[in-house]
Amino acid sequence: MALWGGRFSQAADRRFKSFNDSLRFDYRLAEQDIIGSVAWSKALVTVGVLTVEEQLRLEEALSFLLEEVGAAPESILASDAEDIHSWVEQRLIEKVGDLGKKLHTGRSRNDQVATDLKLWCKMQLSELLSAVRQLQIALVVTAVANQDAVMPGYTHLQRAQPVTFAHWCLAYVEMLARDESRLQDTLKRLDVSPLGCGALAGTAYPIDRDQLAGWLGFATATRNSLDSVSDRDHVLELLSNAAISMVHLSRFAEDLILFNSGEAAFIELSDRVTSGSSLMPQKKNPDALELIRGKCGRVQGALTGMMVTLKGLPLAYNKDMQEDKEGLFDALDTWLDCLHMAALVLEGLQVKRARCREAAQQGYANATELADYLVARGIPFREAHHIVGEAVVEAIRQGKALEALELAELQAFSPVIGDDVYPALSLQSCLDKRSAKGGVSPQQVALATAEAKNRLA
Repeated sequence: MALWGGRFSQAADRRFKSFNDSLRFDYRLAEQDIIGSVAWSKALVTVGVLTVEEQLRLEEALSFLLEEVGAAPESILASDAEDIHSWVEQRLIEKVGDLGKKLHTGRSRNDQVATDLKLWCKMQLSELLSAVRQLQIALVVTAVANQDAVMPGYTHLQRAQPVTFAHWCLAYVEMLARDESRLQDTLKRLDVSPLGCGALAGTAYPIDRDQLAGWLGFATATRNSLDSVSDRDHVLELLSNAAISMVHLSRFAEDLILFNSGEAAFIELSDRVTSGSSLMPQKKNPDALELIRGKCGRVQGALTGMMVTLKGLPLAYNKDMQEDKEGLFDALDTWLDCLHMAALVLEGLQVKRARCREAAQQGYANATELADYLVARGIPFREAHHIVGEAVVEAIRQGKALEALELAELQAFSPVIGDDVYPALSLQSCLDKRSAKGGVSPQQVALATAEAKNRLA
């Protein structure tokens, strides 16, 4: 019998029951529902609904239930209960009889599910923060190992200026640091308890909701019952955090897929994160990275779906909000998996230094250095830019690098060019000159690496 069935004279159609029930996915909230129920039982003692002895019996039964759930969470799915709240209450009644029926006094499934989901989000957020930090650490370790690996930097997928592989790693550390910051900000807004708000108008019992929030590990209680039972901003924020971070991971994956290609050949991926072809025996495919890139789309879809679900809902609770869980669970699971997989990719990654350096020396990546050289000798930058462009055209015509042109050939474009131009066009000079904060000079990269290590320690 349904826990809410007194109003009804007919049983629900089995097709509607299947359509309506949420146990198949909200069973993941079992631990949180039990923890919330224990706290609520304590609150009922403070208003005289339960005696101390009754509360202790309930808490003991709920603790046993928590152990059972921990040992075999998917066993819940064998039940025909409507949702996890009904399942917990039914199991409690089985254990303590009619006493179990008193627990729901003053509580609604509306504030119950809102509380359960917030508790789950807090737990998941902690795990995500750890994974985001671990990936940053893996990137810093990779940067330290590749401080001297010079490679081309790109704009428009055209070789632009030389950078180091360490500098590339630290770019993604910065992205992930912002992801970490967003998660921490989300936690601040998430850390308020809706329990005690009832269906929409608040509980009819004079429960100290701030005390109740403290028992649950929340910083405080929510301020408005209507908002509390219908608020899913924390779901949107976590999905948004996941969507942004997955864009970062997708870009990380795309870079490495490009670097791993036969055309670039800057890196080699470990056999542990690649697979072969069913037809072509020579293939070693970057499947881990392609899956990270591919899974970005499903996380973006979860965010969009939740936005659209909420946009037209009146206050307070509506059954549409049952749609908050499947997308959230899948998106956060996916994000967590991809964070771990990205760290695993870095573990066995080998940078091919010689090939990286060879590519950095091609593509006229030192053209800007020649322009800066001319500027230092009094030529306005726009004029220097034009002169260097003409020099590049001549170098391309001869099939040479800029630094391979004879001095006389360079002086044909500008007489201010002297013998000292050649050191200025070297790869090391290109790097060393970028010594302002955030630049690619070895000193700045070493400083940025040390700062990142200290922050993550």
